[in-house]
Amino acid sequence: MMHSPIYDFTISDLGERKIVSPLNIANLQSDDKRLLFDCHLDSYDETKDRQGRPLSIELAGPSRNIFFDPSLTKAAIVTCGGLCPGINDVIRSITMELFYRYGVKDITGIKYGFRGLIPEYGLETVQLLPEIVKDITSIGGSILSCSRGHQDIDKIIKSLSNSRIDILFCIGGDGTMRAMQQITAGIMKLGLKIAVVGIPKTIDNDLDLIQKSFGFDTAIAQTVHAIRCAHVEAKGAVNGIGLIKIMGRLSGHIAANAALAQNDTNFVLIPEVPFTLEGKNGFLISLEKRIKSSGHAVVLVAEGAGQDLMRRIDDPVETDPSGNLRLYDIGIFLKNKIENYFQRINREINLKYIEPSYMIRSVPANASDSIYCSSLGQYAVHAAMAGKTGLLVALLKDEYVHLPLNAAVSRRKIDPQGDLWLRVLEATGQPPVMKD
Repeated sequence: MMHSPIYDFTISDLGERKIVSPLNIANLQSDDKRLLFDCHLDSYDETKDRQGRPLSIELAGPSRNIFFDPSLTKAAIVTCGGLCPGINDVIRSITMELFYRYGVKDITGIKYGFRGLIPEYGLETVQLLPEIVKDITSIGGSILSCSRGHQDIDKIIKSLSNSRIDILFCIGGDGTMRAMQQITAGIMKLGLKIAVVGIPKTIDNDLDLIQKSFGFDTAIAQTVHAIRCAHVEAKGAVNGIGLIKIMGRLSGHIAANAALAQNDTNFVLIPEVPFTLEGKNGFLISLEKRIKSSGHAVVLVAEGAGQDLMRRIDDPVETDPSGNLRLYDIGIFLKNKIENYFQRINREINLKYIEPSYMIRSVPANASDSIYCSSLGQYAVHAAMAGKTGLLVALLKDEYVHLPLNAAVSRRKIDPQGDLWLRVLEATGQPPVMKD
């Protein structure tokens, strides 16, 4: 029996809540109301916390008493990393919840990510009011803009203190959450009463524990549109091939789900399932067989797929400003390899290469994501006003919960033996193994 928890779901707070919440509702949350981490009967009794109880997670929601006095509270919102559908929806939700439900009138928008908290950049802030945010859900991107890269944590904390900010809402991915951990630790070390609350953002849907990240549904819908276009192009020419490269650095969740949503895809290539190009079981032979039998093919590849085919042992390791490994371009690589192969076997093809990633990232959220973003923003405000800190708000088992910041790690991948990938193989008809 496992008494040492796999995860520590302890949530920190800034102190005693002495102020009665202005929310006049019956459904107020207690810290004792928790969600079981493992709901499967065969493993329910194996995962325990340090007290020997089944491991559980704090549910999100409004508290009866709050820590911050709304009339004196100053909140700030920052958006970091790359763009993603739904960022503006979260900004709007946080602003409206603070302003109308809690009566917090001083809400600041930090421009260009954490760099907006560094005085040397000289970036002005934005005063966020209902009239400013009321229509922003109809546009993509972030009205606050984003940036990547490390910034001086001590300077960020000093800027928060000097600006008399009580609550910092951070919208970003795992790199942002790591920075938030350092900011939270520094704030606590100095004894400052500043709450730091995160809303996790990754369009790839690869954050551990989190059921679904916002923007994911929109990304699937936009990818489906690209698949339809690629299919039309492929069928409209002799031996047509539509090749689409989309997001998915470490996992192929977008590619897999889009292929299931639009069954015109014949091959899905993802980081979790290695493949080779040459050989009797390789991808190129499989593609050739498809062309011979059907006269066209649609190939969907995630950007992190096939990196081992391009990277040499002596290649230097390069990272982007966020610390992510720089990927080789699998899309252009495959395009060239496919064209060279069919030229070599003297078979005519008409290949159309489509890369819609930046178009997908920059569109407004669809209805499903917009609803989700609204909920995330509201629950983030409830947590912050209660004085909770060093946490992120997330959806888990269809419940909104509080997770510690270290839970936001990009490691949720598709299981090549799991149900999702099996359904992709059934939908596409591609060989289960394309590797010699």
